[in-house]
Amino acid sequence: MRPVALSERLRTVAHMVTAGNAVCDVGCDHGFVPVYLVQQGISPRVLAMDLREGPLRAAREHVSAYGLEERIETRLSDGLHNYKSGEADTLICAGMGGGLMRRILAEDREKTDSFHEMVLQPQSEIEKFRCFLRESGYRILDEEMVEEDGKFYQAIRAAVGSGRRTEDAPSNGNEGVDAADCELCKLEDRYGPVLLQKKTPVFLAFLEREAALYEEILLHLRGRGLADEKRRNRFVQVEALLADNRQARNL
Repeated sequence: MRPVALSERLRTVAHMVTAGNAVCDVGCDHGFVPVYLVQQGISPRVLAMDLREGPLRAAREHVSAYGLEERIETRLSDGLHNYKSGEADTLICAGMGGGLMRRILAEDREKTDSFHEMVLQPQSEIEKFRCFLRESGYRILDEEMVEEDGKFYQAIRAAVGSGRRTEDAPSNGNEGVDAADCELCKLEDRYGPVLLQKKTPVFLAFLEREAALYEEILLHLRGRGLADEKRRNRFVQVEALLADNRQARNL
């Protein structure tokens, strides 16, 4: 049987896993990422878990079809509830909202902290999710952004650690500043500390598209007039967002 094909979004997630690590994929859906990890020699074994019996049944069928039953175990689990600390080195959590992902990581904190790394791809509330990671003592080690079908997706590799920056990041003199008052922290939560450093073509395209959207909104609001307080407040809010966008491009 030929190798399983993944979307670019999921392929990015798979290749953020440290080679040789055993993996636990929470929310594995139909099990294609676990199959890909083993087929590509990235992971020697994978624990594929999902809350729903239907997708997990499909995952079992796919694992069996590829003859990988000895390398991939499927397990019904709500988040990490049925996971035992030490069973895997890497946690994958992808394809779900940021709020749900925060709940999964926070409610079994001891289990979450037992992983050597986490590869995370929240589909919403990304700024809040990064803030959660930072305030919970997790360190963002790497980030990637891909564009697929006109939508941008961000993947994060994180681990337990005290630093709020990657080891190569400039200090900017902010180490002693309270996070709540740190403008750079807020910018990093919004756009990603590593993405701000890398400035990949996809990330720059994302910033340009976002800036164009904000400018269009401001133009529309100006055209309607700013006498209305609600409209004026919205104008000020979008102006601030555009200013953050420009700062991100100029860092």
